[in-house]
Amino acid sequence: MKNEAWLFLIRHGATKANESRPYVLQGRNMDLPLSETGRRQAEQLGRFLAQRNIARVVSSPMKRAVETAQAVAQPHGLTVEVCEELTECDVGRWEGMDWDSIMQQYPDEYQRFMDNPAEHGYLEGETYSDVLHRVQPALQKIIEQAEGRPTVVVAHNVVNRAYLSTLLGIELRKAKSIPQNNTGVNVIRQRDGELKLLTLNAVFHLDELP
Repeated sequence: MKNEAWLFLIRHGATKANESRPYVLQGRNMDLPLSETGRRQAEQLGRFLAQRNIARVVSSPMKRAVETAQAVAQPHGLTVEVCEELTECDVGRWEGMDWDSIMQQYPDEYQRFMDNPAEHGYLEGETYSDVLHRVQPALQKIIEQAEGRPTVVVAHNVVNRAYLSTLLGIELRKAKSIPQNNTGVNVIRQRDGELKLLTLNAVFHLDELP
């Protein structure tokens, strides 16, 4: 349809950090590849999107995102394009730490972050506002360049949450409550200049995985 563009905004597949228990923070300075589970998730995602008429695949430069994007691009004979602005949030001193340890070692900074991550960021890292400021223009440009056929963007948990909060009408300080599973698919449509989130965090393609 004329004046219509589609964007599939996706979180990367799982890494060892995502699978660790307790969960540890994985920002822009922990550039891990996909785990075995993450590779299976990416393969299932690629199969799920193989029947869609994908025109373009864009990714964060981080390994976990690029590997996921390649699984989507391959069935369509596309080359993954890298967008630096989609790099995951800088979580600063908390990189590789679990939340219980953060709460114990940095109780004041932890509480400020939990109360309002839009203004009080990860210690020595970014706020959600910082992330949105760099991500929103990049995604808008990608959407504007789409013409009828969908574009796939593979990014990250905080990147996606910050952007999706604007489409959901959620205050940015509450964006960390937005669910974003590994390889979860968010479907966004722009029609006559109006952006609308049609699907949030779809994971139907993972039903066959144990």
